[in-house]
Amino acid sequence: MRGLLIGRFQPFHRGHLSVVRTIRADRPDDSLLLGIGSAQESFTWKNPFTAGERFEMIARAIADADIARVEVVPIPDIHQHALWVRYLEGFLPPFERIYTHNPLTELLFDRAGYEVVRPRLVDRRRFEGVHVRERLASGRGWTELVPPPVARYLGTIDAPARLHLLAHGEGRSGGGRLR
Repeated sequence: MRGLLIGRFQPFHRGHLSVVRTIRADRPDDSLLLGIGSAQESFTWKNPFTAGERFEMIARAIADADIARVEVVPIPDIHQHALWVRYLEGFLPPFERIYTHNPLTELLFDRAGYEVVRPRLVDRRRFEGVHVRERLASGRGWTELVPPPVARYLGTIDAPARLHLLAHGEGRSGGGRLR
């Protein structure tokens, strides 16, 4: 069997890695699709990283953690909730279960007859994308919030400078705030 976990992974942080580890430990014989949601979005405060950059973060963290049977796929938005599940069924390899904490995703997949699982989250307040982005933008204390391979990768693309620019200049659409 195969499960599906969709997230924007902006960026991929230790909370995400913990969820992936938990899913794989609970279902060792299953494979897991990690869907990079809003794959077409980048260079905004809410979605600062490209799908390719997010893919790199995830692939490096998963390889470093030695987690097997995980496939990463980009998922562009279609902006039509009534068609979204059917779109994913045609766009992705077959899957039987969805992992989510998003109420809309849960509703849509439940209505389509999928098993919906709410994985246990670790320290949600600390490991939340907007919190990690705020720390990146300020340049303070962000490396402990992401797996080491992700921290190294974010350094190579100068993510703190990008987030600082997005927090204070153009591209500040999509919510969030800098503390």
